[in-house]
Amino acid sequence: MYLEPDAYRRLKRIAKDRACPPAQLLREAVAAYVARHERRRVARSVGAFRSGRRDLSERAEALLAGLGRSK
Repeated sequence: MYLEPDAYRRLKRIAKDRACPPAQLLREAVAAYVARHERRRVARSVGAFRSGRRDLSERAEALLAGLGRSK
């Protein structure tokens, strides 16, 4: 990663004050940026249909048992 000389000097000063390497500050900054701008993808079909059952969350494992197995 390339930084402007002034930005790098300031980053090194902050890193020194925090007693950590400048690379750690960059990793933290990138992680925060990605978390803030990352879209959470949800299938469009989630919540689109009604099964008529009110116990799906409690019985999910039992209802899905055997799914995908050949008969």
